[in-house]
Amino acid sequence: MPKMKTKSSVKKRFKVSATGKVMCGPGNKQHGLIKRPQKMKRSNRGSQAMTPMDSRTVKQWAPYGL
Repeated sequence: MPKMKTKSSVKKRFKVSATGKVMCGPGNKQHGLIKRPQKMKRSNRGSQAMTPMDSRTVKQWAPYGL
């Protein structure tokens, strides 16, 4: 059997924490920031944990881990 490939976009965008949660960067931070509230811009810093359903999908895209 050949090796399964990891999706390249998943390698760049996600990390797995020590407890197994998939961490991702928040959206809505690229452009149009002048019309977004300051609270939204502050809360979107750093990384956020994904929901369990979405993290299951990301783990399928990275069969050997990240």
